[in-house]
Amino acid sequence: MSDRLDKVLAALVPAEAALSRSRLARLIADGAVSGPDGVAAGPRVRVLPGQVWRIALPPPESVETLPQQIDLTVAYEDDDIIVIDKPAGMVVHPAPGSRDGTLVNALLHHCAGSLSGIGGEMRPGIVHRIDKDTSGLLVAAKSDRAHHGLAAQFEAHSVDRAYLALAHGIIDPGDARLRGTRGVSFEPGGVLKITSRLDRHPHDRQRQAVHFNGERGRHAVTRARMLEAFGTPPAAMLVECRLETGRTHQIRVHMAHAGLGLIGDPVYGGARRASVRALGEVAEAVQAFPRQALHAARLGFIHPVSGQRLDLQSDLPQDMQLLLAQLRGTDAATQR
Repeated sequence: MSDRLDKVLAALVPAEAALSRSRLARLIADGAVSGPDGVAAGPRVRVLPGQVWRIALPPPESVETLPQQIDLTVAYEDDDIIVIDKPAGMVVHPAPGSRDGTLVNALLHHCAGSLSGIGGEMRPGIVHRIDKDTSGLLVAAKSDRAHHGLAAQFEAHSVDRAYLALAHGIIDPGDARLRGTRGVSFEPGGVLKITSRLDRHPHDRQRQAVHFNGERGRHAVTRARMLEAFGTPPAAMLVECRLETGRTHQIRVHMAHAGLGLIGDPVYGGARRASVRALGEVAEAVQAFPRQALHAARLGFIHPVSGQRLDLQSDLPQDMQLLLAQLRGTDAATQR
């Protein structure tokens, strides 16, 4: 009984080779797979029991993105993965308008000589992103094997990601407005759960929007737990946000949907004014904060090669620490 070459290879190639079916198809098309009659003519060639087929893996190709010497804060690194504590203001991937100075440019320089190739290219494998103006932890693969293992964990939503944010308003389980907001519910401990679908905004393709149409966008779940409240009456908070899913701008969109937009967010939270009555002089600092006050503080996952559990933490960056210190003084300041 015979079967197609691409299906046979996908089933029999060892997992540690980290060759996806699409990669195998490219290798067949490039003439890198040969059998009893020579180079395979295509993926539909029939394979018979007992035949021997060989895959000649080409050396990884260089990519057009240029390495650049850019200082990086490395939270963890070994032969297979690297975890970066990204500063606010750094773009992750090169794109129109941001061709260089990105995290990928920096990683190509930092990891020179230690990349074993991702999908046949000499590049780092980034399986998740954080926005340009969001700071914090991000993991990238240095090998194909690690890339597949990390991607599988993110797809299964088994990666533990916790963000710290400074936001307008507070989480109050007794708030009728919050409880009446579609997609919002509460879990034990006063944890706010926001469930919706996320898709591009119908009139602004640079933004994401909440949808409840079952056929539009992708399922998204965010949980938020208030850690501290600030102001008299409370008008801002330090909040921990955890991602069950990881969609573009997810925390920013969900928090804004709940009426709890992030301080400094120019896209989703910037329209909300800080309360001078509640926050006093600190309201001006809140209003002037130059980016979304969002930091990827914790990242936990299983090492895709060693199987070791990794749990990494990152302290708040200085700009958020300063604003937090100012907010912590609002209760006393507004009572004087």
